[in-house]
Parts: sequence; structure tokens; C-alpha cells
Amino acid sequence: MARQPIDDLLAFLAVARECSFTRAAAQLGVSQSALSQTIRGLEERLGVRLLTRTTRSVAPTEAGERLVRTVGPRLDEIDAELAAVTALRNKPAGTIRITTGEHAAEAIVWPALAKLLPRYPDIKVELIVDHGLTDIVAERYDAGVRLGEQVAKDMIAVRIGPDFRMVVVGSPTYFATRPQPRKPQDLTGHDCINIRLPTYGGIYAWEFEKRGRTLKVRVEGQLVFTNIALRLNAVLAGLGLAYLPEDQVQPHLADGRLIQVLADWCPPFSGYHLYYPSRRQPAPAFALLVEALRYRG
Repeated sequence: MARQPIDDLLAFLAVARECSFTRAAAQLGVSQSALSQTIRGLEERLGVRLLTRTTRSVAPTEAGERLVRTVGPRLDEIDAELAAVTALRNKPAGTIRITTGEHAAEAIVWPALAKLLPRYPDIKVELIVDHGLTDIVAERYDAGVRLGEQVAKDMIAVRIGPDFRMVVVGSPTYFATRPQPRKPQDLTGHDCINIRLPTYGGIYAWEFEKRGRTLKVRVEGQLVFTNIALRLNAVLAGLGLAYLPEDQVQPHLADGRLIQVLADWCPPFSGYHLYYPSRRQPAPAFALLVEALRYRG
């Protein structure tokens, strides 16, 4: 069989990934009619239908899914390698897409970017805060940031932060009318400020460990949030107990606005890592970012 033009395969991948001729045409800078003709020509040469089209949607057929799964990553690798080679003749430049959780973004990634980017104006960074365990290859991210224990074994992982721990805190106002919990099970009798995390399938169960014994406690309360700032504001307002990163509450512990409880049930654990596919050949801009984030403590 004759080799298929690379441009035609790229056109098909754009449509299959976007599930839309309109968006794919805009991405490729061609008209919808020209794009549709390209896909029809590719299907005719292969002798198999690659896309199922209706008036409302476009989706890959079984054959199309196989091309997306097998050919797509190879073309992405070629594109990345060509970009890396081209970048060698220029100063570091390009867009880097990173997925990360909220805490890592604020505590580690952003401070490093604030120092790096002014020195390299041609580097752009797209930082997407996502609590889920995103597939960085499928979603076409350059890298992800997660706790060390959450990084897949087939990824290159670079430590970017120290060990840290989660702590349970409440305000003096709250504890004025409530006894302090002595063990995690006591939390069931308290108003607790919950967090909803897609990674855990919904409301997060607070995790504890002491002398090798682990516990997960599902707590109840009036409030559920999806970010740190609102949980911190709520606990400072005396509306319940919160389970938060220690570094986020340390200033309030120091000045007495918050009180930590269950400290012996909250050991430190592996810190954040930047991770990316092992087959990736880092472009100069990406290599600079890795070094800017690398933990040297």
C-alpha cells in the first residue's frame, strides 16, 4: 500500500481529537470543505471509514480509534523532536503546558515561574489546575505535578518540593464550645469543612496514620469546597475544623488564630514531583523549567 501523506493523517487526527470539523479546520487553518475532502480522500485510499458523521457530532470508527491510538502518539513524538531540534538554533522559546493541583501550583510552581519567566520572555506557560489524575499523554500536556506516590512508574519524575503534611485545625472560637478531638474517630462529632476531589470520586475522606496504622474518616459539616482558600477562610471564621496543608496554616498557628489537633496522627509524606514521559526529548525551554523547579533542599 502506498504511504499516506502525513498532512492527511494530521488532518484526520485533528478531527478525531476535536470531534468536530469546525474546530479542527480552525486549528489547521483550512476551510471545512477542504478538510472534509481530505478526510474522504484518506478513507478512499485506505478503503475503510475512519469517522462516523451525523448532523450533530463526529466520532472515530473502530478503525479510526486504532489510528488515533497507534499513529497519533508517533506523530506527536515526531512533532516534538522536530520542535526540539528547531529550538536548538534559537534562544529558549515555546509554550509549556502543565497540569497540577491547586496547592502545588500556588506553593511551588508559581514562585518558580515568577523568577524564571522575566528572564526568558519567549517562554510561555499554560498552568492548568486540576484535582484529577490527568493522563498527560492523552491530554497533550508537557508535564504534570503530583505527589510522588501518585506518579506512574513509566514517567520521569523530578522532585520539586520537600516532604509535607496535612493537618487538622480549628479556631479558638470554635473550640470555645467544643472539646478538642483526641483521636480521628472523634471527628464524627464535629462540624468539619469538607473538600470535593474528583480523584477520590467525590467527598475526600480525611487520611491519618500512626505507628503503621492508617485510618480514613468520612466527616460531616455544613460546608463543602473545592479549593484551599475558601476552606481556610471558613476555619478562620470558626465554622468548623479543616484538613489543610501545614504550610498554608502555619502563619495562623503561629499567631494563635488557629489551633492544631491530632498532630500525632498526621505524619509527613512524599512531596510534589514534576513528571513527564520518559520518551520525551526535552526542548531547551522545558529543560530550563525543570531546573527552575528542581528541589535542592
